[in-house]
Amino acid sequence: MRWALVKVALAVTTMVVLAFAVPLGLVIKEMARDRAFGDAERQAAALGPTLSITTDRGALERAVASTRAGADGRMAVHVPAPPDRPSAPPLEIGTGRAGDADLDTVRRVPRASITEVEGGSVLLQPTALSTGKIAIVEVYVPEGELTRGLTTAWLTLAGVGAALVVGSVAVADRLGVRMVLPAQRLARAARELGDGRLGARVREEGPAELRSAAVAFNSMADQVVQLLANERELAADLSHRLRTPLTVLRLNTASLGDGPAAEQTRAAVEQLEREVDTIIRTAREAKPQTQAAGPGAGCDVSEVVRDRMAFWSALAEDEGRKVRLAGTDRPVRIPVARPDLAAALDALLGNVFRHTPEGTAFSVDVHNGEDAVIVLVSDAGPGIEDPEAALARGNSGERAGSTGLGLDIVRRVAEATGGDVRIGHSVLGGTEVRVWLGLDGRRTGGSDGRAHRVRRRRRRAVPA
Repeated sequence: MRWALVKVALAVTTMVVLAFAVPLGLVIKEMARDRAFGDAERQAAALGPTLSITTDRGALERAVASTRAGADGRMAVHVPAPPDRPSAPPLEIGTGRAGDADLDTVRRVPRASITEVEGGSVLLQPTALSTGKIAIVEVYVPEGELTRGLTTAWLTLAGVGAALVVGSVAVADRLGVRMVLPAQRLARAARELGDGRLGARVREEGPAELRSAAVAFNSMADQVVQLLANERELAADLSHRLRTPLTVLRLNTASLGDGPAAEQTRAAVEQLEREVDTIIRTAREAKPQTQAAGPGAGCDVSEVVRDRMAFWSALAEDEGRKVRLAGTDRPVRIPVARPDLAAALDALLGNVFRHTPEGTAFSVDVHNGEDAVIVLVSDAGPGIEDPEAALARGNSGERAGSTGLGLDIVRRVAEATGGDVRIGHSVLGGTEVRVWLGLDGRRTGGSDGRAHRVRRRRRRAVPA
């Protein structure tokens, strides 16, 4: 579309310039010719008073020499013989270039005439003498005088025309950019949305039609995000509703004793738990990776942390756990959807309650840096013997009483922003899970060199 507009502007402007420039160039040429002959007529008319008074050679030579054309040798005067001396030769002053036939024609019809000669043209101006005869003043106009200044005028005209063409093409290109860029952004956002990046949005700018299309696209993307969020909420609710009664069943079957019926019951419960874990794992694996990069996407990490801590604090109070929360006194937006961040926090805090004894203290700290946010979840429990294995476990389900998806959920949320997850020893004496959340939403590319450089820079920017 952009090049089509440029071509149309180029063709139209070129036709307009040619339509005006060609006739104007011919007019300029004619004006230069008229200027040259007009000057010749004025110089020829300057000899009229002298010829009307005298035909003396000396006087006429002085009169001719006083003109610019005469001084340049471009003027001649043809005076016929006087009536009282018809046999006397005619008086010729200066260098004549016109032929005798042209001179005779002007004498018969006393009217100014222009005749082409070698190297230019001559103006033949008849002048009546006191004797009743006709004298002819001849002024030679070389070809250079006829075209003097014409080349400069044509070049100027061509330059103005070229500037008009270039200007129109530039304006058409800028207009094309205003139309094409919003369309390209809309197409790119559609591809990103098709690739699963649900945070893709389009700036509502450009022509009215493209703005309407951008509004419709953003509305559609918001609806898709909302539908998927509802689906994830349903999966999370399913996990909470099913895992609790299964835990009770597993504990009850342990007290059934021995016997075929007890063994069959325990086997059935284990089979049911495996099936539920499979359903939960499938729902989590089917969750598309979101990278909230569009306008209005993301959430306030401080607000989400406070909300989830308020939820878990009730259970912590029942179990006698001391809870500390820090770093949530001011809002910090991150490119993560609120349901995703809430699910990650629930997974981390759920692990604290599930894998540490009652009464174990824990804390949540939020640190904000220039290009990243760190969420620290620390506890005073027994710790994790092999942190790398815990992070690599993912969906293996090796940990007792767990689907193995808790840290995997956290890792996916962090990597969607270009961050990562680290496990270490906390100041409370137990486990510390450090979650890096990038503020610009760029992927660090796994564990390559660029990723490590980005992480080291973020560690220097965000205090631990």
